[in-house]
Amino acid sequence: MSSPGRGAAERADGTMRIDVVTLFPAMVGEAAKVGITGRAAERGLWSLRCWNPRDFATDAHRTVDDRPYGGGPGMVMMAAPLAAAIAAARHAQRGEGVARSHTIHLTPAGRPLTHARVAELAADRATGLVLLAGRYEGIDERLVEREVDEEIAIGDFVVSGGELPALMLIDALARQLPGALNDAQSAVEESFVTGLLDCPHYTRPEVYEGMKVPDVLLSGHHQAIRRWRLEQSLKRTTERRPDLLEGRASSKEEREGLARIRDETSRTGRGK
Repeated sequence: MSSPGRGAAERADGTMRIDVVTLFPAMVGEAAKVGITGRAAERGLWSLRCWNPRDFATDAHRTVDDRPYGGGPGMVMMAAPLAAAIAAARHAQRGEGVARSHTIHLTPAGRPLTHARVAELAADRATGLVLLAGRYEGIDERLVEREVDEEIAIGDFVVSGGELPALMLIDALARQLPGALNDAQSAVEESFVTGLLDCPHYTRPEVYEGMKVPDVLLSGHHQAIRRWRLEQSLKRTTERRPDLLEGRASSKEEREGLARIRDETSRTGRGK
């Protein structure tokens, strides 16, 4: 999939180019057409092209994997077809006016993906991204050493291949592109943007199964609503991700909110 009608001249206007090396290009391409990522591509904010390493295999069977040296279960993806696919992606990016390419391998062995890193990648739209989605037991390490600039993990768990992590990275990037969200404030108020988890949200009806929307959200008092949302974010972060608070520079208002939360917790004996 690629955004229609986007060429080298428009790269200068900030279109982000992303190429994915994958054995399942249809899976990536179709999923990327949905929702915010799809609308962002239609608006010319980013473009996608997928490359199947089987198309670069040199044997009649289009082989891209082989048994691991040293024995063990499963198969390992071979270096040569992947290297050729990456080279083709980089060449295509140059042909569309992309100044440079940055190759990312999606792997559980990578550094954890953070909002800060997503923001950095999204801000540098002069650099094209080549996302490497591995399969089987992994990728020949020599390919990683020669061709990969960065390794990223989306969590401490394993999935069947790099396609879903690549799509998660693409979605996170697309949300950061100016004009991708109908309400730009949405990207500012999400979890992790301020270093805190997002607050709870409510919509109609006012009462659902006997559970009422918090009164403050119905008050129309914008300052009170803002303070409530901040305290809820602080409370959630304290309960669920206290690691995010370690070493974080907090405002006076946040410190006061945390003090109230800790006082309430000590009095009630629970965090909720």
